[in-house]
Amino acid sequence: MAKVKLRKGEHKQAGFLAKNYSGTVPLLELDDGTLIAECTAITEYFDALDGAPTLTGRTPREKGLIHMMNKRAELELLDAISVYFHHATPGLGPNVEIYQNAEWGLRQRDKALKGMEYFDAILKRQPFVAGEVFSMADITVIAGLIFAGLLKLPVPAECEALLAWYARMQERPSVKNRVTMSRTSAASSAACAAS
Repeated sequence: MAKVKLRKGEHKQAGFLAKNYSGTVPLLELDDGTLIAECTAITEYFDALDGAPTLTGRTPREKGLIHMMNKRAELELLDAISVYFHHATPGLGPNVEIYQNAEWGLRQRDKALKGMEYFDAILKRQPFVAGEVFSMADITVIAGLIFAGLLKLPVPAECEALLAWYARMQERPSVKNRVTMSRTSAASSAACAAS
């Protein structure tokens, strides 16, 4: 695994762009040199390796619902929080954030809050984002909420179902580890900024 220093803009430099035109992470490079970018594509790849997918759906109905809800989680939550981060906060710093539009960022923050309300309504009716089983859509909402937490953008208190679901998700070993890593990273970033 190769680390890419986002704050230094390594993902926007020629070497990385030659591998991934969009300059985004993650990027998976297979042993044969094949490059797979985008979270959804990488999840599909890993989930299908053993022939028994669990995160991306087993039946056409499950696949359709999971992909629909994953896209909604991207658009209504994760992407909106990302735009808020890049436009209405210092983001990755002046070396990377060449253009910022604070008004657009704040609108996306508000969109993310509406997205939280949407997922709260969904989770009042079912145990997971795309239905009865944990899926890629849950992972995307978890990622959005972790990112929101790092930006001090809390889930509204009235989103009780979303908050309860998130508390359950944080008990999952993979999420517990990721939340701990995020808190450590945030504390490390804050210490660096203070020095």
